[in-house]
Amino acid sequence: MRYLVTGATGFIGNRLVEELLKLGNEVHVLARTEKKVSELYGDRVVFFEGVLLDLDVIQQAVHNCDVVFHLAAFANIWSKDKMLAYKTNVIGTKNILDAALQNKVKKVVFTSSAAVFPPSENGEEIDETAALPEKYMTDYETTKFQSEQLCMEYSKNGLDVVIVNPTRVFGHGLLNKSNSVTILIKKYIVGNWRIIPGTGSAIGNYVFIDDVVNGHIFAMQSGISGEKYILGGTNTSFNGFFEMISTVSKKNYRLFYLPFPIILAVSKLELFLAEKTGKKPLITPPWAKKYLQNRPVSSKKAMNDLSYTFTPLDDGIGKTIEWLKTEQNGK
Repeated sequence: MRYLVTGATGFIGNRLVEELLKLGNEVHVLARTEKKVSELYGDRVVFFEGVLLDLDVIQQAVHNCDVVFHLAAFANIWSKDKMLAYKTNVIGTKNILDAALQNKVKKVVFTSSAAVFPPSENGEEIDETAALPEKYMTDYETTKFQSEQLCMEYSKNGLDVVIVNPTRVFGHGLLNKSNSVTILIKKYIVGNWRIIPGTGSAIGNYVFIDDVVNGHIFAMQSGISGEKYILGGTNTSFNGFFEMISTVSKKNYRLFYLPFPIILAVSKLELFLAEKTGKKPLITPPWAKKYLQNRPVSSKKAMNDLSYTFTPLDDGIGKTIEWLKTEQNGK
């Protein structure tokens, strides 16, 4: 099989490419520069230099591919270019879908996010049937939703396209902004993290990287065109998450609760400075407000339809910590 993977230099994309290569497939990679692709894969992939707005390069990359995994996205919390998220995530996705349709690709797996689903108002798990918000708080959520709508339209027009919605992913792999949960685990176990947002009671869903990679492959194999599948793991609060890290790592650092009004004030200052100086903020008010939301989700649809399974949180954190120790020792 021949695959195109966009976002192959990102956290999930890198692990997916490695798995596809391990299974003996040919992998095309669309990326900005050859240097990082070469560092990650050597000559094991076919490299196409370009971005999601380069129509000719996309056509070349998609040509003769059986399946496209579209993971590339603009996920930063802020940009001087207010249209960058839309251009990358929406127009870029349209370009990929057009090329897939024109080249008669057998299937497209589009990586969205569980962030498109609403927060839980009553503590119940959210699934794919939940009514979507009328308005999103961030450009990332907005453009991911718009991209999903495009995928639905193309599915109706004959393109086999499936959507997957990962939650908060962590585990072995590239330590970049997409792998922020692992960076958090790393900071905790070396004693460099001492903060819990708000009261620590806000619930999120945490999923191990291997499960998300497998979920992508299962979606390619068994996913129904036009359907969405949440690829999640364990629902737990910030308090529960840090308690689990402490238990597994056998390190018990004292943590301090940072009241939400302080987080919000800092985020407003960060945004103000970003708009004045062009320097990226650490956090913005819309992202700060997400810390108050409860976001438990259910992966039952993926489990039933795709035979998806997920690693228990303690096992995933344990594997991550062991990898971090190996990674640190290797430096």
